[in-house]
Amino acid sequence: MTVKSQTLKVPGAQIYYEVYGSGPVLLMIPGGPADAGVFTSLARALTDRYTAVPYDPRGNSRSILDGPAEDFHLDLFGDDAARLLAALGDQPAYVLGSSGGAQIGLNLAARYPERVRTLVAHEPPCVELLPDAEVHRASGRELDAIYKAHGAGAAMQKFMASAGLDAAPPKDAPPPPPPAVQEAFGRMMGNLDFFFAHGRKAIVDYVPDVATLKAGAPRVVIGAGETTTGQTANRAAVALAERLGAPAVIFAGDHGGYNSHPDAFAKRLEQAFRAGS
Repeated sequence: MTVKSQTLKVPGAQIYYEVYGSGPVLLMIPGGPADAGVFTSLARALTDRYTAVPYDPRGNSRSILDGPAEDFHLDLFGDDAARLLAALGDQPAYVLGSSGGAQIGLNLAARYPERVRTLVAHEPPCVELLPDAEVHRASGRELDAIYKAHGAGAAMQKFMASAGLDAAPPKDAPPPPPPAVQEAFGRMMGNLDFFFAHGRKAIVDYVPDVATLKAGAPRVVIGAGETTTGQTANRAAVALAERLGAPAVIFAGDHGGYNSHPDAFAKRLEQAFRAGS
């Protein structure tokens, strides 16, 4: 299978993206310090139905900034996604965003509705919608202090614990991911400083424009992991789905189910897209 690697110049950065398969465009937005590589298995599972386009958000891995890093806001990431979609064609596209990428997708759908056919936002960490939002704000302040005092490694441990993502893998855990995905996780480690210094707060502080999204154009589907009940991002996803007036759609696996269960995730994703056709 041929995978094309390309870049797009946007204000302040070069955006790296990959193109798999053929068919209608499916933009894939990773979260946090992740990059396009975490979607490798899922993209391969979809190549016979979609032109799958995962990319590295600005500042991560191969999406190089033109100048020094600075604090960003979600509108800038949403603008990047819209410019990438414009470069890929004139028709509205399918979009999958996961975790922080789901927040970017929600921003994109609200501000550039003409670019999006259907958005699946998988476990967006929109903690401001939770009744215990102040607890999460306090945890974020503690996380920032840990990062400044002890660096990205210690901050990542705290981040995983506070999000409920540090549990041991289940006994029936899937096999290790393919080499391309393992390489992506290696690159992620190099993105941690950028994430904690400039990206994390923009992601968790973002409050989706519920009124605009609820209007129904484009169609928005909120996804939640099958095994993440009670975790912060799952709770936030359920809270957002309730505000949008439809239950969250359950996807296989955990917060990264697209990676651990790519075939089952792909099947549910296509069902979500077809439901709006």
